[in-house]
Formats: sequence, structure tokens, C-alpha cells
Amino acid sequence: MEKLITITLNGLVRRTLNTDSLKVGIKSTGAKLSRKGRSRNWTLQANSEQVRQIIELISQSGEDSWRWLTKKLIEERPKLNHQELRKIAIKDPSMTITQLTSLTDCTLLDARIVLDDIEWE
Repeated sequence: MEKLITITLNGLVRRTLNTDSLKVGIKSTGAKLSRKGRSRNWTLQANSEQVRQIIELISQSGEDSWRWLTKKLIEERPKLNHQELRKIAIKDPSMTITQLTSLTDCTLLDARIVLDDIEWE
């Protein structure tokens, strides 16, 4: 089981338009989104794959008010290890080094090692 990370989202409702659609999209990935008491702050609990799916969802939505959340998730997401990078690369056999690095924010060296490992199996 992958480790869950917790990210605090300050002022989620006030900073976004179409917040209900965003919440539904986040919950559709399997991540847990909850409000912290009666404050305007929210907490997101997700694993690295769910964070990646949320970032992809936001980038495909075209909603400008959600972009701050993408930046926050990119800053807070943990670095992926070799096995996690392999899982992502195996899902798409035609994935290039550039695609893997942009998708996962890994280094070029890590991407090359993972793709070489898969190719030489």
C-alpha cells in the first residue's frame, strides 16, 4: 500500500470557481478531501498516483482558478521511487523519456534507467 500524503488547502472554496466540480473530480480519483472543522481550510489525503491524477484532471479542465492547486500539489508531492516510476512507464509502452519526466517530475537519469530496465526485460 502506498503512503498517503496530507496537503492542507487553505481557502479552497474562496479561491476556486466551480468548486463542487473540483471536489467531485478529486474524490473520483479515490483521494480523501475533508474540511478542517468549521474553518475555510481543507485537507487532501492522497497517494502519489492520486496526486498525479488530480494534476492531470486540473490541467485538462481548463479552469484557471484551479491552477493554484496544481502548483501546490507539485510542490508537496513526494519524489517517486524506482518501482513507482516503473509502474507508470509500464502502463504506456510508448512513453518517452520526456513524457515520463514531465509527468512525474523525475530526473532525466531516473527516466532513462526506468525505461532501459523495461526495454531490456
